[in-house]
Amino acid sequence: MNKMSLQGRFRVEHYDRDGQLKATYRVPNGIVDVGLNKILDDMFSGGTQSATWYIGLVDNSGWTAFANADTMASHGGWSESTAYTETARQTWTEGGASSRSITNASTVDFSINATVTLKGIFIVDNGTKSGTSGTLWSTAAFASTVAAVSGDTLKITYTVSG
Repeated sequence: MNKMSLQGRFRVEHYDRDGQLKATYRVPNGIVDVGLNKILDDMFSGGTQSATWYIGLVDNSGWTAFANADTMASHGGWSESTAYTETARQTWTEGGASSRSITNASTVDFSINATVTLKGIFIVDNGTKSGTSGTLWSTAAFASTVAAVSGDTLKITYTVSG
């Protein structure tokens, strides 16, 4: 008998304006209470499945902590970074599940347009940049902050496995 223990992880490739790889980050995520409740409701209680999930960036400014009770409407320990040129949070286009895992086949790219220090990443089912609605699935903090400048690109792969 298999036990289910959902976990996720991000792989982030950080490129400079000339396309040179600056760093690679591997970041495990925590699944927040509302995210886990969403999975349980959708699977067992007739809930409405979210058609699309989006990746957002977490600003280091004002960051104190992530909490299991965080939601998009209430997350006092962090704020979203909008220091990228795309007009919305970027879509996580997942493939089909296989071998107890699901991931995106191509990276989710953010074109950084300012000098910013990033603390982490989050997943939500609302693509509105700076939006406060939708179901927050997960949050993840970098082991140390990530300094990015205008012209940098972050290429993100996200995998959930159980």
